[in-house]
Amino acid sequence: MFAEADTADELVTADLEEWALALECMGRPAEAIPPLTRAVRAYSIAGQGSRAAAPAITLARIHLERGELAVAKGWHQRAAALIGTATDSREHGLWCWMGSRIKAADAEPEQALAFAEQACVVGKHLEDPVVESLGLVYRGFFKLCLGDTQSGLEDQDAAAALGLSSDVDPVVGGILYCNVLWACRNFGDWSRANQWTLGYENWCRGHGLEDLSGSCRLHRAEVLGVHGTLKEAEALVRTALDQLALDAPWAMGDALRVLGDIHLAAGDLTEAEAAYRGAHAVGWDPQPGLALLQLEQGQAEAAFSALERSLIGSAWPTLQRRGLILATLAKVAARTDRLERAKQVIAELETQPQRWPMASIRALTSEAKAELFIREGRLAEAIGELQVAYSRWNEIGSAINAADARLSLAALLIQLGDRTGAELELGTVLTVARKVDSSRLMRRYETLKALLGGTNREAPA
Repeated sequence: MFAEADTADELVTADLEEWALALECMGRPAEAIPPLTRAVRAYSIAGQGSRAAAPAITLARIHLERGELAVAKGWHQRAAALIGTATDSREHGLWCWMGSRIKAADAEPEQALAFAEQACVVGKHLEDPVVESLGLVYRGFFKLCLGDTQSGLEDQDAAAALGLSSDVDPVVGGILYCNVLWACRNFGDWSRANQWTLGYENWCRGHGLEDLSGSCRLHRAEVLGVHGTLKEAEALVRTALDQLALDAPWAMGDALRVLGDIHLAAGDLTEAEAAYRGAHAVGWDPQPGLALLQLEQGQAEAAFSALERSLIGSAWPTLQRRGLILATLAKVAARTDRLERAKQVIAELETQPQRWPMASIRALTSEAKAELFIREGRLAEAIGELQVAYSRWNEIGSAINAADARLSLAALLIQLGDRTGAELELGTVLTVARKVDSSRLMRRYETLKALLGGTNREAPA
């Protein structure tokens, strides 16, 4: 209808912005660029600088999400010129919020946090729920990246509650949900991620957005993968890849990383490696999944080196996933007999419990401690840590990860001659392996079952 009205020359400038919003809600942001550009020009000619700034900021966001950082910066600068000295305006608040995202893309998390804080201040002063909620959600996000976990989580939850209880448009609502879900996934907060993902899907459908965005499908795919619904997760992430290629190509690498994790969980090691390499090829860090794949392939030294490299730098993906990477590094360090490095990493994780409260990171840390204790001959303590690990994984509904911990426990019990305990653990693993259809779990199960039956094969750690 907007297109027909435009052909008949019936649209005023404000209609161009509404047309662009409709296109974005349909998942066609690239098509929103021409009407938004026309809106900036029309408002500027009419001497309405502040009005022109709003579509300029939207253009900056669309280009940023398309991976066109230079263009996004150009529109952001244009918006600044249009706003001028009106720093108490809604447009200035949105400009600050957009500035936080651009600084994040430039790997400057401290500056990104400062911009988000400014957006919060402007939004609160104006009692504008859109500006305040966007500022809050990104302030929380960057606090999480910089280690202020509790305050970051509080900001994000408050932002979602504020925005979604107000009259925000579907794009703003989607940004709020997407940011919270992104943080949940990358910090390993799987219980919270599951709650928010279900809420996001219901919210989208409640606003007539029946076709979920590529980002939403990606969020859901990773949650399903962690919970063991591997076939559905793979189908979702492949659909997400097609959509992300159009509306958020910057996230293609993350989608390939998730696809690699799903293939690894299922035991499709060749497919997992191809996905991880694809993620790396487009500039995304595929850790810690790639290191776990290398462990499966018997390349523990390569896994250790890759994880150490991953911790270098301050890019926001590294900052987000630091806890998961550290915990995996501790496990690999112990596996490669770098016991002092393992102790150092475990100490970093355990001396900052307020920074790493997520059950997944605590479970991984327990697995790393078990590896360390085994090498130090402290087998009873290793058993205790593996029991803690699978309990943590069960807490967040990750049957596959819990099964991995049980397999390690079964191997240890076999070593100690506790056949009854080992059989109990293996029985549970067999049920999970069949349910999720994981050849990887089944291979480890069969190896340990044969060892338990009296063969001379060594139990894997």
